[in-house]
Amino acid sequence: MREKAVERRNVNKEHNSNFKAGYIPIDEDRLHKTGLRGRKGNLAICVIILLFILAVINLIITLVIWAVIRIGPNGCDSMEFHESGLLRFKQVSDMGVIHPLYKSTVGGRRNENLVITGNNQPIVFQQGTTKLSVEKNKTSITSDIGMQFFDPRTQNILFSTDYETHEFHLPSGVKSLNVQKASTERITSNATSDLNIKVDGRAIVRGNEGVFIMGKTIEFHMGGNMELKAENSIILNGTVMVSTSRLPSSSSGDQFGTGDWVRYKLCMCADGTLFKVQVTGQNMGCQISDNPCGNTH
Repeated sequence: MREKAVERRNVNKEHNSNFKAGYIPIDEDRLHKTGLRGRKGNLAICVIILLFILAVINLIITLVIWAVIRIGPNGCDSMEFHESGLLRFKQVSDMGVIHPLYKSTVGGRRNENLVITGNNQPIVFQQGTTKLSVEKNKTSITSDIGMQFFDPRTQNILFSTDYETHEFHLPSGVKSLNVQKASTERITSNATSDLNIKVDGRAIVRGNEGVFIMGKTIEFHMGGNMELKAENSIILNGTVMVSTSRLPSSSSGDQFGTGDWVRYKLCMCADGTLFKVQVTGQNMGCQISDNPCGNTH
């Protein structure tokens, strides 16, 4: 009895002083962790920094738009937007390149002029392959599909390059046309004025089925040579006059046989055929054995 009492007393004493009763040791690394740790935490920090940068950029763009467009309590101070799609600028605007929509129109107010200024640069209007360039000394229009000018009020065609429908006419007030190359069926002037074709260098007139030059008086003034070529024949119908003031001449006949130069005489048949004869002596005529005129020359 006494031994059992002592053993019970020792067990109770040990139990009351044992603070580790019911404790099971567990590895902390095996527990389920909450929150963002490791790579997920680094990725979250990067996303937050990126959103902050985007917010700053958006704030800068908003401030620029607010400063340029001048948005206030009453709307925009520099432009107006209409339901019809019209965008109206109410102040002087500085823009580099404008891309209007398909079939758009650029215009001014009814009683005011539309002023477009380029700062030491040409003003270029371009739609596809058609381009209008306004420069300091010239205005040029280039197009691969043709061009047409008409009055927007009366819809009358003022100028058109559609040669199949409209005959080409110079606009009113235009006295000359400067081109490098022109392909057309006919060039003519009105009945009260002359047709003048002037070139600085060399002029070439070529026709696939021949070249016909008709007029009351036809004059050719040139500083160099004049060359006429034809596959079949060259016909001069009318009075032909050649000014000999600029043709080379010699007062003596000593050079005919020296071989320093070769001279030819221009001869004409009764039917208008031209041919040349080499001059070998003074007072030489056009009667040669192989002339193309036959007996009549």
